Amino acid sequence: MNTFWRDVKFAIRVMTKSPAATCVMIFSLALAIGANTAIFSAVYGVLLRPLPYPKPDQIVSVSEVNPKGHLMHFADPNFEDFRSMNTTLQGLAEFESSVESVTGTPDPVRAVASEASADYFPIFKATPILGRLFNSDEQRFGGAPAALVSYSFWKQALGGNQNLSQLHLTIENFDFPVVGVMPTGFAYPAETEIWVPRELNERLASRTAHNWRVVGRLRDGTSIAQSRAELSALAHRLKQQYGQDILMVDASVVPLQTAIAGTSRSPLLLLLGAVGFLLLVACANVANLMLARAAARQRELAVRASLGASRWRLIRQFLTESLLLSLIAGVLGVFAAEWGLDGLLAAAPSTLPRTSDIAIDIPVILFTLAVCVLVAVGLGVLTALRATSAKARLNLGEAGRGQAGATQTQRIGRFIVASQLAVTLILLVGAGLLGRSLLRVLSVDYGFRTENVFADNLPLSFTETKEAAAQRVQLITNILDRLRRLPGVESVGAANGLPLADDISDGTFVIVNPGEPVPTEANLEKLFHNPERTYDADFGVASEGFFETLGIPLIRGRLFDARDTTGAPQVAVISKSLADAKWPNQDPIGRTIEFGNMDGDMHLLTIVGIVGDIRMASLELPPRPTVYVDYRQRPRRTSDLYVFVRTKGSPVSLYPATREIVHDLAPEAPPKVATLTQVFTASLGARRFNLILIGGFAVTALLLAIAGIYGVMSYTVEQRTREFGIRMALGARRGDVLGLVLRQGAITAVIGVAVGVLGALGLTRLIESFLFGILATDPETFIGVVLLLTFVALLASYLPARRATRVDPIIALRYE
Repeated sequence: MNTFWRDVKFAIRVMTKSPAATCVMIFSLALAIGANTAIFSAVYGVLLRPLPYPKPDQIVSVSEVNPKGHLMHFADPNFEDFRSMNTTLQGLAEFESSVESVTGTPDPVRAVASEASADYFPIFKATPILGRLFNSDEQRFGGAPAALVSYSFWKQALGGNQNLSQLHLTIENFDFPVVGVMPTGFAYPAETEIWVPRELNERLASRTAHNWRVVGRLRDGTSIAQSRAELSALAHRLKQQYGQDILMVDASVVPLQTAIAGTSRSPLLLLLGAVGFLLLVACANVANLMLARAAARQRELAVRASLGASRWRLIRQFLTESLLLSLIAGVLGVFAAEWGLDGLLAAAPSTLPRTSDIAIDIPVILFTLAVCVLVAVGLGVLTALRATSAKARLNLGEAGRGQAGATQTQRIGRFIVASQLAVTLILLVGAGLLGRSLLRVLSVDYGFRTENVFADNLPLSFTETKEAAAQRVQLITNILDRLRRLPGVESVGAANGLPLADDISDGTFVIVNPGEPVPTEANLEKLFHNPERTYDADFGVASEGFFETLGIPLIRGRLFDARDTTGAPQVAVISKSLADAKWPNQDPIGRTIEFGNMDGDMHLLTIVGIVGDIRMASLELPPRPTVYVDYRQRPRRTSDLYVFVRTKGSPVSLYPATREIVHDLAPEAPPKVATLTQVFTASLGARRFNLILIGGFAVTALLLAIAGIYGVMSYTVEQRTREFGIRMALGARRGDVLGLVLRQGAITAVIGVAVGVLGALGLTRLIESFLFGILATDPETFIGVVLLLTFVALLASYLPARRATRVDPIIALRYE
């Protein structure tokens, strides 16, 4: 330990002897280590941190699989068969969540409410900290309503009232007594604040009504592979038994942690790989500086060797120096990561799960420590082996200037710079591809106008009775009428989905030919199996004025108007993609369809208009064929409605008046207002997040690479000062010396760029799923990045080269 502390003290003296170089090295490493720490904290929090439940590795997500290999929610009969026939699961439970308007609190609130079936809470081994779980009388159809609430909802919305008998919540016009409070940290599905028994809702007998997500817990000693094999066999058996009456052909069983991560896994791993490349570039930069410093210490090493220091002793000194450097950078990097994590989470898309689990904690600190040690060992060993090599010791023993050693150091430095350039090019190409993809996405025609339009979400109560539906229709009509009369309002409309944010429900409709009788339940099933008479489409509920407000063009026919009242013949407006797909080269106006499987209304719909397509779920997905119905004629899908208002000026100025109208007419429905411009911006959140981070890493790597080239070329010029003086004394012109140095920098740049292009051609295929409208081998991106990197490399070489042309031959020849 005494020897170690002496090494540490000497390392501190070495670092303080050249503070500028030391600060550059520490800053470079701190920047890269901090970025790695921040990204790893996100990866660990979302992908690796164990779920906060007992034996979380036993909890699995179970899904149906359709013939195309896509996952589906469960239908009730399929779930019941799986639950009763499996032997590998301790329990299996249905659940689903939605945002509901809740009263019974001091003010109406929006809350995420989940319906959970029996075995749901035993699967998570979760028990209330206050009160009890649901009892058998509450877990049956027509049973007594009851609710469990999250700890945060209990504290914030219910004031932490210990007397649960006083707490009642009103959801969908039903009174739910609060019977229990769940512990802190239990909030599955994500952000759930209220749980109610799933069994209160009617069981659907259809095996194609895929309404429920399913979670289960493995039996002790059972693996996921065993459970997957058993449930897959059950799915095949059910498919053979029910044939066309069931869509399921297989079953999926994955760890719940994997299911929660969902589509976030690939982007996070991509970012971790990108920030790893940044660390390599930073290490290369530091390695060059350490090699240059080692070359300047040749006489010191010679003295140590002559006094009996072994090679291992010299290597240990270099390792101590690099470890001290790395640890200082690591500490600064952790502070930088803590500061940058807030910005990272602020920029993260709303779809990123488990953000509350992302933090700089012990596992992340241990990761950072491991990175510091690996960096220290890599840098220390590289520098030590080079500085204590046999050739270096020979040069030291001869007490020469060490030109041969300096030349070898220059070659190693140029090799490191070429590697830096290669890695930087890969990052720049990745950022370029993502940037061009974003531009392609922004150029997509999304089918509607966003300027001067805001949307107000109205979570209204849903009940099955005709009287309640009629009341809801009248309420919506009154809200729309009052909004139209506001000063500065151009038009108002409503629909059951928010473009670029909501994926509205879809189903299969049946075409009814002229003269045919209205289909009955008996012959509908036969028609559904006839592909010429059916088609899949989204089911949109809209009001008069909706298409005008969003600027969706009318292509043929008419839109909804005052004729389409509750008692009038029911009509539909369809999207252009549906008209082109199902009635090519025909006029669908006047055709009739039956779409009752979406809302239980078996009335025929007469097509009266065709409108332009809009991108509902995402800018990156093609428009879905859509059937629009009038809310007055088909009111059952209006419990979660969006009201759209187009204004003459800034939409924000009408927010207070809109809230006042909604509060007057529907006090139980707390409004949620946002402009369509904000919705559009939010829809690009994930793509913008990836681009900002990878682009930031790429720019940082480029700056470090420029510094690396400049440093190596400056060191080269310094070592060759005598040579340049001799050349110029013998008649070499300044241009000859300039060309000599630039040629050396150009060769290094060309090698680095060539290797980088080959690496990018292979690695960018890993981001193909993140690209839109371009290939991973997009030639324009590659050419642009190559030209940029070559230019900056030559510019970084030019400055030291220019200094070489100013060498005074007389001073250079007196250098010794």
